[in-house]
Amino acid sequence: MTKTLRPTTSKVREAVFNILRDKIRDAGFLDLYAGTGAIGLEALKHGAKEVIFVDAGRNYTQSITQIISKRGLALKSRVITKKVLSLLQGDELKDMSFDIIFLDPPYHTGEINEALTAIGKSHMLKREGLVIAEHFVKKQLPHEFGSLRLIKDYRYGDTVLSFYKQTGETKDEQACNLSRNI
Repeated sequence: MTKTLRPTTSKVREAVFNILRDKIRDAGFLDLYAGTGAIGLEALKHGAKEVIFVDAGRNYTQSITQIISKRGLALKSRVITKKVLSLLQGDELKDMSFDIIFLDPPYHTGEINEALTAIGKSHMLKREGLVIAEHFVKKQLPHEFGSLRLIKDYRYGDTVLSFYKQTGETKDEQACNLSRNI
């Protein structure tokens, strides 16, 4: 089954970086399901310190590698050809943390929930970091994924951007702490 590329529209991309205006400079940025790399490249353009692009499609990652090389951005970029869920559930990123994680999985799969769950269970998001999940308007996402909590949704036509922040403790840890205080 081939992934159908559905790049983030320029309208949505512009909205993302208007929202991130004060947070993008010097940020560590993880672009999951990178596709053409447009979001990660835009992050570099807006001053991100480093961007890691991840996509399972070798053609996509080769294209991103060529673009970052041509633009002289190789020292601020890393491109990984791997399935996102395998990467998130493995050890390759375990010692890394990011200020911003952007994910745009195929709209008509359940991968967005699996990816957000893996991110919510990990320590890859910095304390004040943001996770931005791009998804289809008919896909209602839960308000919590482990330690991630939904803070805001933005709708642009058929696309929704859901912003999550880390609370620092999972729901199980919150319940445990609550029971200790009783």
